[in-house]
Amino acid sequence: MQSLLQEISQRCFLSPELQHRITKDFEERNVKKGEKILAQGNKANYLYFVKKGVLHNYYYYEGKQISSWFYNENQFITSWHSFYTQRSSFEEIECLENSILFQISYKDYQKLIADFPSFGNFARLLAEEMLSFIDEFSKGWSFLTAKEKYKLLISYFPNIELRVKLGHIASFLGISQETFSRIRK
Repeated sequence: MQSLLQEISQRCFLSPELQHRITKDFEERNVKKGEKILAQGNKANYLYFVKKGVLHNYYYYEGKQISSWFYNENQFITSWHSFYTQRSSFEEIECLENSILFQISYKDYQKLIADFPSFGNFARLLAEEMLSFIDEFSKGWSFLTAKEKYKLLISYFPNIELRVKLGHIASFLGISQETFSRIRK
């Protein structure tokens, strides 16, 4: 819980009352490798904080699984579109390692925002960070070579090759595993 509180406190003031509510409303969850915490077509009812482990968001295109991003320790994860709009998700979220997560329901998240203006500031900053990252990433991604995409991924997640199957990384880069092997050399 300490890592979650520390991450939130970097974006807002944590009064003792807010800290108490966060420890009450965020539930710890142990998830096994290969387990999905969100299936395509379901609504993202939870925001997660990764205490330990690696997860990825992915979707299917022409029958192929395409990884859209990877998350590891001290990061928040959900299907952002689905969580914020409370509509069905077009993607799935799977644990790539045994993981320990803290989860909060959409309802409790909204109640924290309403009850604590400081937490509302946290929620706004988190949404701005995700929007900024997704916007920057999506606009530049199309113009990068596979090698440049790989370097960008490594800059965000330096030890990814030690924790994620190379096939997932290749699908994220939009290339075959053979091409990925050549790029890594």
